[in-house]
Amino acid sequence: MVYLKTDEEVELLRKANLLVGATLAELAKVIRPGVTTKELDTIAETFIRDNGAIPTFKGFPNPYGSSFPASICTSVNNQVVHGIPNDTPLKEGDIVSVDCGTKLNGYCGDSCYTFAIGEVSDEVKKLLNTTKEALYKGIEQAVVGHRLGDISNAVQTHCEAEGYGVVREFVGHGIGKEMHEDPQVPNYGRRGNGMMLKSGLCIAIEPMITMGTKEIYMQEDRWGIVTRDGKPAAHYEHSICVRKGKADILSSFEEIEKVLRLNH
Repeated sequence: MVYLKTDEEVELLRKANLLVGATLAELAKVIRPGVTTKELDTIAETFIRDNGAIPTFKGFPNPYGSSFPASICTSVNNQVVHGIPNDTPLKEGDIVSVDCGTKLNGYCGDSCYTFAIGEVSDEVKKLLNTTKEALYKGIEQAVVGHRLGDISNAVQTHCEAEGYGVVREFVGHGIGKEMHEDPQVPNYGRRGNGMMLKSGLCIAIEPMITMGTKEIYMQEDRWGIVTRDGKPAAHYEHSICVRKGKADILSSFEEIEKVLRLNH
């Protein structure tokens, strides 16, 4: 069931999503070689709870009967999504996508940003830039009168033009009182296909893009998803509301990127 959000609900979603952006900005302040993803998780959970929200990822079930043990997903290098934070220090040249979800006043926020640790190769920089550009290309299509496939196709064509792989098994989603609502929002598809977009439709658009093949597999912990060829993957996500003429982006990278500029 797809349900459109009222203006009041959109504002509640915005608050939850801006808290995700603020949480990721807190992590941006400390993310550097030597920091562990477990340390990032502790900072994120404390910040989310101090702001009166709960981390939606913690305890989230998977089909294999286990619950996600952390408040953020930290997917390093060839991990695409759902990496569990651990005690391995990040090192110069790594990348880590940090996916974060909150529930505030009954509404969910969900956003992801891929961070470069120290100096990364030009090849990796290009992957990050292209993936982030693809996110905004998708968002440009998220307007009244377009179709879901227009978003999917914009992401796919932008990334495949650079020779990158577009992951098929994991997709974006509707967002509201639940973190994952209908409809599914794939990062691949045909223009003019899929449901018609209406004002008030709130969705999370999240390109998951690989430097090599799009083939992936699941790690033994039944959570982490990695590229089959071992090459790096990038992941960016915004929660948005479909509107006439221009989508309303509910999450934000502004604070994150301000911190990153100051730190660089």
